[in-house]
Amino acid sequence: MCHEQITELLDREAIRDCLYRYCRGIDRADEAALRSAYWPDAHDNHGAYSGSAEGFIEFALGVFKTEPRNIHQITNVLIEFIDPTEAAVESYFTALQRGPDGARTIRQVLLCGRYCDLFQKREGEWRIAERTVVYDWLEEQTAPVTSETERFGLRQPIGASYPADPVYALVNRRFLQKREELIHIAKTPR
Repeated sequence: MCHEQITELLDREAIRDCLYRYCRGIDRADEAALRSAYWPDAHDNHGAYSGSAEGFIEFALGVFKTEPRNIHQITNVLIEFIDPTEAAVESYFTALQRGPDGARTIRQVLLCGRYCDLFQKREGEWRIAERTVVYDWLEEQTAPVTSETERFGLRQPIGASYPADPVYALVNRRFLQKREELIHIAKTPR
């Protein structure tokens, strides 16, 4: 395998990782993960919102205050490189979203569509520079009336927002383990 092919494989994986960080950011109300998916000067056309990615992030942060329940899944990621620093990326998404609407009535919606993204590589990192969300399916659903505790029963823990979700304990454990390894290396005589 030649150097160009290896670079392309690494770039593809970095783009997919960015898409997954976006989903974690939205689903777990993780501002840092959400911001890490976009370049600061990015543009987002997200249905009812069209403007700067910063404006979309601020909008999303406002929604997070309502403690919504979101779950996004990304599939069929097609990456077409325009050049070594730009890629056109289409990825299918399925999103189940539940939360209060403007009247505080709980709404539950199943959305399916595609993220049509222009990714750019800057200083070795891939992020979204332009996003257009294309909607292919929308289904209003009846939101459950029972509490999550009743519905989930023994199926615990229930997913939560940052930092309460169990994934952050796992990530922090890995960070602490890596930190201990570095300290050990630093103390080892050479």
